[in-house]
Parts: sequence; C-alpha cells; structure tokens
Amino acid sequence: MPNSLTQIEDFRSLVVNNTPMFDTRAPIEFTQGAFPHTQSLPLMSDQERELVGTCYKHKGQEKAIELGHELVQGEDKQAKVTAWLEFIQKNPNGALYCFRGGLRSQITQQWIYEESGIDYPRLKGGYKALRRYLIDETDRIMDQVTPIIIGGQTGCGKTLLLDHIQQMIDLEGLANHRGSAFGNTATAQPTQISFENELAIKLIKQQGCSHLVFEDEGANVGTVHIPDCVKNKTSQADLILLDATIDERIQVSMDAYVINMHQNFLTQDQVNGFDNFAKYWLTSLEKIQKRLGLERYKVMKLQVESALTSYQSSKTFDEFLPIVESLLVDYYDPMYNYQIQKKLDRVVFKGSSTEILDYLRGLSIS
Repeated sequence: MPNSLTQIEDFRSLVVNNTPMFDTRAPIEFTQGAFPHTQSLPLMSDQERELVGTCYKHKGQEKAIELGHELVQGEDKQAKVTAWLEFIQKNPNGALYCFRGGLRSQITQQWIYEESGIDYPRLKGGYKALRRYLIDETDRIMDQVTPIIIGGQTGCGKTLLLDHIQQMIDLEGLANHRGSAFGNTATAQPTQISFENELAIKLIKQQGCSHLVFEDEGANVGTVHIPDCVKNKTSQADLILLDATIDERIQVSMDAYVINMHQNFLTQDQVNGFDNFAKYWLTSLEKIQKRLGLERYKVMKLQVESALTSYQSSKTFDEFLPIVESLLVDYYDPMYNYQIQKKLDRVVFKGSSTEILDYLRGLSIS
C-alpha cells in the first residue's frame, strides 16, 4: 500500500528524548515486550490479527487487507481513530509503530490523516527495527565502556550508594528485583525483552562516559537474564567493596524488606496489602528452606508468623529485627564470604559510602 506520510529513522533521538509512542500491534505482542513511554492502542485484537494472518498465509496480501478492513470498520474503526487522536493531542511530538513498519502502522497513519489532516510519523521498520537497534547499541556501548562494580554484603547499601552516582546502570532497578530470594517487589518484573529494551536505552543515554558503575550481580536478576555482553564485561571488571557495620546493614534491610515493602504492598492494594506482604515473607523464606535446613526453617517460619501477628496488634515491626539479623549473619554472609573469595583479585578499593564516592571522583566518575 503506497504511503507518503512521514517515517522516523533517527532512533537515537527517539530514545534519548523519551519520545512517547503508541503501539498498533495486537495486545499479546505488546505484552511480550514493549518500549518505555509506549501505550498499546492496537489496530486489531489478538483474534482479528490471527484471522488476518491466516488469510495472508493462504490467500495473499490483498485478501488479508480486505479482511482487515471488514473486521475493523464502522463504530469500531471510529473508536480506534478517536483513541489515537486523543493520544496525539496529548503527545503531538510522538510516533506510532507496528511490528515491521508495514501495513498496520501505514493504515493507522492513513486513517489518522484522513480524519484529522495530521501527518503523525511512524517508525521506519517498526518495532523490529528499533529492537534491533537497541540490541546492537547494547553490544557496541558495552564494548567501549569500562565498567566498575560495587560489591558488598547483603544490606550494606549498594543500591543507596548507586543513587548518588550519575554514571551508573541500576540493573536491579531495571529488573524490578533485588537479586535474591527476598528480591521480589510488590509489582511484577518486566519481560526479558522489555528489560533489555530499558537497559539499552539507559546505556544510550550514558553514551560518552568512559566508565559506568554497576552493582555486583549474578547471571540473572530474578526472572530476567543479564545480556551476555554486559555480564561478560562486568564479571571481569574492577570491584569496589562497600563496608557497613552489622547495625547499619540491619537498618538498611529492615527499611528495604520490611517497612518499605509493607508500604509498597499497601499502596498496590489497600485491602489485601498486609496479606500480600505476609505471603511475600513466607514465600521468600520457603525458597531458602533447603539452604537453611528443615529445623532452622521451621524455627524461622514461626518467628516470621509471630512477627506478622505482632505487627497487627502493635503496629511495629520490632519482632522482625532478630529475623533480619539472623538472615544476614547466618544465611547471606556465609554465601557472600564464599563468593567473594573467587573475586579478591579484582578488588581495587574497599571503604564506606563516602570513601567510595571520593575514590570514584578521583577517577572522574560523577
């Protein structure tokens, strides 16, 4: 279908400027992976897409286009065009896309123009081209940059330290997970594709930095996998260890895993928030049952249940203090001590948060 309306090829400008976009692909495609600052406003439903796809396969493009126009017409078509124009009114400098920059985005673009006279640009090559660009940029930037890794015991405040550094990539933040058995948050993790897209965009925005700071991670952060080009480079990089006292670590962990987590669950669901918080604690504890050993797990489970009951009556989380301390000292520290032995040859500095920030400034890392 001929179309002389505007296409966008400058993908870097698109992502650096957080350009708002709407996605004309079917809902199932959007769910599998999308870009940030993007809204799903599909041309067809999942079922309609499947019907058109089958028609295309057996009868060719012309018949598939005819079927698409039969399926999306009248009030349904008008409702879609109205939704697109509402998006455009709010985001006049945005863009739209489909999977390959083909028929769906061309039809959408044409209908918008016919209804309003607005030439709203579409991505040349669509989702597939932008996705390819992001993957290639991740590889290219990681090949050029020198990573520096922040490590340290659980609860020492690595994420809090990262918040004071501009030249950094927060993998756990992008993955919406803290990278441990208790790492889930009150909301779901992104899909693998969405995580990779977000990571690529963060790297592109940091382009030009000779060094980037990362937190020490395994190959996975919860359910998402760190791309090999990132993992391979960071696993050989210089390592800085953050020091903290046990009291500081208990406080950081209480804030992160108890107080803030409870509040986050309540924010998500005022009615079931506490029950979801309780489930989070009991489910996370169950994940480490084998490592704790059955007897220690049973004791700790009773402690957690008692702490949860105590909160309901006293509205304080004090009973979680000994639980958190025990998890840090008896569970996390032995694992950390074992893992860090393998990395000692990479350690270039060790100190407090303030000392590390001073050290990084000496390397011209802000």
